[in-house]
Amino acid sequence: MKRSFWYGMVVLLLSGSVQAQSLTGVWQGVETDTNEPGINWPAVLRVQKSKGNSLIGVLYQELGGQPGISATFQVQGTRTAGGLQLEHVQKLNETGRSPFTYWCEGAITFTYDPNLEKLTGRATYRPQGDCDVGTFTFYRVKLKSAATVAAGAEATHRVSGRNVLWYADAALTQPVATGNTYRTTLTKTTTFYLTQSYYPTRQNAAVPITIQVTGAKPATPEPIAPAPVELDTARTAPAPLLAPAPVVLPKVLFKLGTAELLPDGFPALNQLATELKARPTLKLRVAGHTDKIGEPQKNQTLSEQRAEAVKTYLVKAGVAAERISTMGYGDTQPLYPSPDARNRRVEVAEVE
Repeated sequence: MKRSFWYGMVVLLLSGSVQAQSLTGVWQGVETDTNEPGINWPAVLRVQKSKGNSLIGVLYQELGGQPGISATFQVQGTRTAGGLQLEHVQKLNETGRSPFTYWCEGAITFTYDPNLEKLTGRATYRPQGDCDVGTFTFYRVKLKSAATVAAGAEATHRVSGRNVLWYADAALTQPVATGNTYRTTLTKTTTFYLTQSYYPTRQNAAVPITIQVTGAKPATPEPIAPAPVELDTARTAPAPLLAPAPVVLPKVLFKLGTAELLPDGFPALNQLATELKARPTLKLRVAGHTDKIGEPQKNQTLSEQRAEAVKTYLVKAGVAAERISTMGYGDTQPLYPSPDARNRRVEVAEVE
């Protein structure tokens, strides 16, 4: 955790018996401090095996909302019965340094939850200014379902992590799903690239998850030619989504209490991206909304995050970020009596 406006921290390393589950890989999360409410320090932790039974790690940390203020630490530690005991080794890099900011260093004890792939930590810092303690939460993306499926058979792939985004390519330009499960049919061995939007930083990393496919794709029977029908030319294309007045995006809803896009909304978002790219001078305003469940202040923040989630999707689809502005209305403009999932929506409108 950091003092002043900062965070200074530790992260992870492990040693342990061969039987202990490996904790190497990429962890993403945050530090908070009960003495500094409203301030957080997003983090990315990378851990790898070192000599013998030990591991070494690198922790990247930002000040929440100010990514120009950051630090990178080398850390090391040992495996414990319940998780990890970590120590700072040295600071590798620091940005945004000023005479009024500094980072705390010391030790952190983590508890590991193998079901959630979660590390929960309590830090104890060496005396420096008002350095004392901090609380950490990290998640890791890991495949939790079968790593091998039959060709042509529909299967649900399940992973750990928080606010998970699935992509078909390493460049993260082809989103295919959100959340911890993705049901699809594969005909060949496929690698997906997964990120977490839980306290994202400049150092966010994509985690490759490979699903092995065995067997041959089932033979497809010869199609029977349909009888000629008269085409309804009035319905050959979906109705345009863009309009000067706000338009509710169809099925772009969210899970309760999150800014996680549901896969049912992807077709509408893809259509919107296509329309925007066909009209390169047009600018778009995206407005997020919530239902009335929860506290109004948290709903306001959540509505802004939902608008940003739609913008992020459109940018990944090839729309210039500067063409899209976002805003949130919280729970102030419900369309239906609460509770109703349709209030967890996004509206879009053309802007001058």
